[in-house]
Amino acid sequence: MSRRRLLFPLIATLFLTSAAFIGNVVAGNVPSLGLDLQGGASVTMTPVGEYEPQALDVAVDIIRQRVDSIGVAEPEIQRQGDNVVVNLPGVKDQQEALDLIGRTGAVEMRPVLNMAENPDLTTTTTGAPGATTTTVKGATTTLAPPAGGVGSSRVRAETTTTTTVPGTDPETGLKPGQTVLPGRKDGLIYLLGAVEATGEVFSNDPSVQVEGGSFSVIANLRGGPAGEDQWNALARKCYDGGEECPTKQIAIVLDGEVISAPTVQTPTFSGSVSITGDFSRAEADELARILQFGAVPVQFELPTVQTVSATLGKDSLNAAIISGLFGVLLVLAYLIFYYRLIGAVVIAGLGVTGLLLWSVVSWLSKTNGLALTLSGAAGIIVSVGVTVDSYVVFFERLKDDVQAGRTLRNSASRGFDSAWRTILIADTASLIGALVLWWLTVGAVRGFAFFLGLSTLIDLIVSYTFTRPTVLLLARTKLFNNRKVLGVREARVAEEVA
Repeated sequence: MSRRRLLFPLIATLFLTSAAFIGNVVAGNVPSLGLDLQGGASVTMTPVGEYEPQALDVAVDIIRQRVDSIGVAEPEIQRQGDNVVVNLPGVKDQQEALDLIGRTGAVEMRPVLNMAENPDLTTTTTGAPGATTTTVKGATTTLAPPAGGVGSSRVRAETTTTTTVPGTDPETGLKPGQTVLPGRKDGLIYLLGAVEATGEVFSNDPSVQVEGGSFSVIANLRGGPAGEDQWNALARKCYDGGEECPTKQIAIVLDGEVISAPTVQTPTFSGSVSITGDFSRAEADELARILQFGAVPVQFELPTVQTVSATLGKDSLNAAIISGLFGVLLVLAYLIFYYRLIGAVVIAGLGVTGLLLWSVVSWLSKTNGLALTLSGAAGIIVSVGVTVDSYVVFFERLKDDVQAGRTLRNSASRGFDSAWRTILIADTASLIGALVLWWLTVGAVRGFAFFLGLSTLIDLIVSYTFTRPTVLLLARTKLFNNRKVLGVREARVAEEVA
């Protein structure tokens, strides 16, 4: 085989490995660490009331979608009996993630009857001269009936007397189906009518668009009576602005809070609804996630949160690194002792494998939320044994040929061809085992399987594109045709006549 054909894969491998490593370093990409290595929160959710077993599985899927939507690296969401355990490694805003997980109610659509400033958020109360404002803290706040000033974004609750209307609750003054709920971020409380629709009217693929510098949420309507027809019935009611919806606004409610209250601009909608407002990008994304994943078919108690110390995770990581390096150094020392000078190829090959693995994991952490856990580190350490096996199979074949009197130059190519079949079969078996483990398990075992499979795949690539050409090129040098290169004691090496 020509020198050029050997140099090309070797140089290409070194170039791509170096470029990937430097690119990740410049971009600031590093492997993300899992809960057990960097700390975070472990949330346990216990269901209450009656529910179907299938509903709990659906709830787990929805919670997983919610967590994935906020970019948590390698979250673990799994059932433990009837409980749902959610592990959140290193989230930037831990409280945001816990709030998102804790929302378990259905999204509701209610007509807005009136609004007022939330008395829990302000102590200033104004009104017409001589007027009084009747407020009771929390859900029992009494709002004025919608009259005068309707449509204002901050209508005050102003009454001169409190009158009990027939059919209303004597304590709150609310009619059947009406309720008073706080706005999540606008500092208002809302007097709302009965539930007219739920989040089921929307399909599960809302999107955020930018129009003229402002953000809007586009939610597609489901077809039929339970989707577009139901939404349009509510939209027509609010568009008309009658007694049942004087503000012309529809409140989007989740877990007892008004997330948004858009004004209806048209009486009918076909296919989709555009919700615009003074949104930031984060608020628009949050509203889209709520419309997509709002309804969980099981009610849970308040989550129990256990914090995992980042210090404990750091200690675990340091212990894993030290033990891994110690094991690798022992293996390398043995290979150098047994194979002498050619053992340096193992060190170089492991270096290339390590850089390539680091680059791939860093890129996957940035783009797909992959996180390195203790089990993943164990998979990498085990894969070192798989990698070393590849070198041992190759070198032992070379050693047999040299002991039989052949030169390293003439036996290297045949030796690799014979060893490659063994390497391919062994690594394929390891890949199949990793794939089966990943497919059938969850949690820590799945992380072990993924990193074992990834490392084994990289080993296959490096064996053919780096180890093979490197040994074949070195075998052409005078230095590597000495019997001491492979630790062969018998002086049976002889130059063969070409």
